[in-house]
Amino acid sequence: MKARESSGNQAEKQAEKRLYEAVLSLKTPAECRAFFRDLCTPAELQAMADRWRVVELLEKDIPYREIHDRTGVSVTTIGRVARFLEQGHGGYRTAHDRTKT
Repeated sequence: MKARESSGNQAEKQAEKRLYEAVLSLKTPAECRAFFRDLCTPAELQAMADRWRVVELLEKDIPYREIHDRTGVSVTTIGRVARFLEQGHGGYRTAHDRTKT
């Protein structure tokens, strides 16, 4: 049983790696949009866009309540995004730093 779990975990890691490689292969915002529209449900895409909007507002030091009022995103989700922005894996920070204008 353990061997099966281990090989399943490896297969999942490989699939995740291939997904990231697929994203990195995209060259334009239009290609990314098409890919994510194929990959995600409208609700999943909206949730990711909402979280990204929250990142941008948190980086402007907008209070949680005001972010909620502007976006409709729950204060719980805003708090989670803020926590990962500060203590996560660095993904939000890297992407924000590379795309801020």
